[in-house]
Amino acid sequence: MTTRNGTKLASVIGAVCATVLTLSSSAAHAATAGSDHSGTLAALKAFQAAAGPGAAVHAGNGSESWTLSAGTGTINADRPVKADEHIRIGSQTKTFTAVVVLQLAEEGRVSLDAPIDDYLPGVVTGNGYDGTRITVRHLLQHTGGLGAYTPSPGLKTPPSNPDGTFSLSAVVRYALDASPPVSAPGEGFTYSNTDYYILGMLIEKLTGQPVHKAVTERVIEPLGLPHTLFPAPGDRALPTPAVNGYHGVRVGSFYLWVPAVSYDPSLFSSAGAMISTLEDLSAFYQALASGKVLNAKSLAEMRTARQVGTGTGYGLGLQTFEPSCGGTARGHSGGVPGYETFTLTMDDGRYVSLVTNVLVQVGQRPDAQLRQLLDTALCEDAPQRD
Repeated sequence: MTTRNGTKLASVIGAVCATVLTLSSSAAHAATAGSDHSGTLAALKAFQAAAGPGAAVHAGNGSESWTLSAGTGTINADRPVKADEHIRIGSQTKTFTAVVVLQLAEEGRVSLDAPIDDYLPGVVTGNGYDGTRITVRHLLQHTGGLGAYTPSPGLKTPPSNPDGTFSLSAVVRYALDASPPVSAPGEGFTYSNTDYYILGMLIEKLTGQPVHKAVTERVIEPLGLPHTLFPAPGDRALPTPAVNGYHGVRVGSFYLWVPAVSYDPSLFSSAGAMISTLEDLSAFYQALASGKVLNAKSLAEMRTARQVGTGTGYGLGLQTFEPSCGGTARGHSGGVPGYETFTLTMDDGRYVSLVTNVLVQVGQRPDAQLRQLLDTALCEDAPQRD
């Protein structure tokens, strides 16, 4: 859960025992309706060849859906990644968190343009921070000037509770102390997980519930997302069936894959702790786009994006992507130890959700292949333009 021009980028290091494995990345599996989606399959193979042991894309056009898989979800096996298998979705959690904040705004319990200090007095302070100048909207759009912070299990972590879990207040204090402001509030865009940790604290303050319960009761359950969960602190299990997550590097035809490090979900919390499937993620963003989650005013606020890179923008917990076939796709990316994900949806019903089962490290990221995969999956079934 990190950023590259408003898109995520993370570096997570795990100290674990390793075995060198030689894997074939040419295996590909398809389950489609109608078209064979050969263009998307070729783009998926190119992406997976530079990403994790396996990768999959689940996409649709409003009338049909289809899933393609390349590589394997379990090393030393021929096990295609499926759209109904559980994965850790990382920063796609931010969209769920933003939805709850906007619901609270609809209820008149928070003003997006009020300083965060009005609701969490004394929390955003110290190390150059002034919570009386940073608004809720700033936090939602990463424009409050907060320095970037990405936890690394076992390395860059705040003090834990005796049971190994982390409180949001401890994570926020550690993150603010570790990363001083990078700009004045409202002047620049800096993607920071700290923004969404603070928003998690806001949700807990206003609802009187732990953030995982608030998101579950307000978003997951009403939408009937059967394979989506926001794990409680201490719940480290990944439900079955699941795609196995790995760390690793590629050196020619040899790959070094090791199981992703274990961590408590409360370390990522409202910035990146959730678990879902490609199918559920597609359903969530489609429901959001169709007005089933927020009222029209809130949805318009959420979708109002600030440009943060060529063809990319960031709204209130929503990233935007401009495909080559026209229009605007909206969704979010995500990355935590073992998984890198992305989901986008368009107003005409097209959508794409993808995963690779390794968090690709800085300097090794297949950014061009990722963008090509997203673009091809969205455009292959695009209506013809005049």
